[in-house]
Amino acid sequence: MPPSLPAAAPPVGPTARDGDPAPRGKNRMRDAAVNAATRATLPLLPEPVKRALLGFRSVTVDGNTLDTTLQLLLAAQRAAGIGGLVASRDVAVARRQLRITAAMFPSAIVADVSEMTIPGPVCDIPARLYRPTTPEPDSALLVFYHGGGFVIGDLDTHDQLCRLISRDGGLTVLSVDYRLAPEHKAPAAADDAYAAFRWASEHAADLGVDAERIAVGGDSAGGNLAAVVCRRARRDGARLPALQLLIYPVVDVCSETRSKTLFADGYFLTARDMNWFMDHYLEGAAVDSTDPDVSPLLADDLSGLPPALILTGGFDPLRDEGNRYAEALRAAGVEVDLREEGSLIHAFANFFPLGGDSATATAAMISALRDHLSRG
Repeated sequence: MPPSLPAAAPPVGPTARDGDPAPRGKNRMRDAAVNAATRATLPLLPEPVKRALLGFRSVTVDGNTLDTTLQLLLAAQRAAGIGGLVASRDVAVARRQLRITAAMFPSAIVADVSEMTIPGPVCDIPARLYRPTTPEPDSALLVFYHGGGFVIGDLDTHDQLCRLISRDGGLTVLSVDYRLAPEHKAPAAADDAYAAFRWASEHAADLGVDAERIAVGGDSAGGNLAAVVCRRARRDGARLPALQLLIYPVVDVCSETRSKTLFADGYFLTARDMNWFMDHYLEGAAVDSTDPDVSPLLADDLSGLPPALILTGGFDPLRDEGNRYAEALRAAGVEVDLREEGSLIHAFANFFPLGGDSATATAAMISALRDHLSRG
């Protein structure tokens, strides 16, 4: 019998501390938090002001203390009745709401952006190519797969992150709009992701990039796809990606972990969200949850895969499986650079415009990505 897991932490409120429920009756503080978030003023608030809005209370779990910017954001979401990442059980509404949420965090990042399509296994795959405004010849390329549980998310929801990676990393970024569930069950997303990587490898000269420095990467479900692409390339004897960038990746949808229990509710990505995603992705699919194309951590052999840059968040339900994947890769002889960002929640890379630790961690990730893909 597996060991028992601790009870889920309660939702984070404006005055939560050490996982305790927030007391009621703090309407003024709640309203201030909501206003700060909805007017997109969080990046402008000094740290003492954020702490004051939170009643000088912090949230500490497993020795990690939640970033005050994200604590304020979560408090604002809770006050507004927003339960998690998925705003509606209606797929079309959930997709639309995520695009609206992404648009609430604008930034003025300039890049050379062009729309394109890539031949896919079933139909053409929409994609978006980002180049720095002053690109270096034969730059490195990141083939990027957006997150969203294989059900939501698109080129627009991750546009700002791709612009930032391209600009600050000095990289070309190819963002791939792979097929989503429930219209397209597993492994359709993985099939598209692999086709996009193979196409990029074969057309490196046309893209003006160095064929030896083509990486794959993504966040959450996109991190899952990047990991799957690496295994498929090894299986086929194809050119391997130079690097796999796995940002809080989904790598084991079968196992219960401490982090999945601790952060099942109140930390943006919820257990209900994850179950909803998997129901749409796997119900009636040609593969099940134990297939390595769904749960890469369950693969029999992880040897011979590309080096991995892995990021996990201390308040993310996916924290433990991401850390375990890093351990499994290392045990298989794969070079791993694991960055454990203890103060952050799921999707922190998308929250970089808010400042705080999300911005710091995302900047450090891009710097590490550039270093891993440097010619030296």
